[in-house]
Amino acid sequence: MMQEVKASMAGSVWKIAVNEGEKVEEGQDIVILESMKMEIPIPAETSGTIKELKVSEGDFVNEEEVIAVIE
Repeated sequence: MMQEVKASMAGSVWKIAVNEGEKVEEGQDIVILESMKMEIPIPAETSGTIKELKVSEGDFVNEEEVIAVIE
């Protein structure tokens, strides 16, 4: 089953904390967004393997935009 990880708010991708193919646990930070001088961690909502990262560091994302896919 595929799980899409979505941005909780609009912001810039400050740091990507995982690599494609990496196993992650539920609650583990996938990406850290920067918005209004605040760092906002985006956690995995399920355990699994990072199938695809859809953003790069420095990218701007909108709220609800898919940033990663977990398998």
